[in-house]
Amino acid sequence: MIDNKVKEMAVLAVNALEDKKAEDICVIDISEISVLADYFIIAGGNNISQIQALSDAVDEKLGKAGFPLKQIEGYNNANWILLDFGDIIVHIFDRENRLFYDLERIWSDGKKVDLEELKK
Repeated sequence: MIDNKVKEMAVLAVNALEDKKAEDICVIDISEISVLADYFIIAGGNNISQIQALSDAVDEKLGKAGFPLKQIEGYNNANWILLDFGDIIVHIFDRENRLFYDLERIWSDGKKVDLEELKK
């Protein structure tokens, strides 16, 4: 069972991504199949500037709520930025790399979370 703090983190991240017009946001509950995190949040951007802006928005929104970023990877190249907040990991891809790495397929044992249900 995922606690309210983790759910709040996921909602904040999704809202930040939506505010910056991320494409095809997907939340996967991996809490029962991995010790890495409880949620993977996957989103797409159209270009380096948007992908970096998406990353900045997530970092800012979670940071202001008291959830510090533990690690970030890929920010300069911005074809796949990984933001590790411990309980949630946010992946922001360009279109080509999202198709290539296909995390939704790799983590298909996890439970895909309905965004509207998450926000309730």
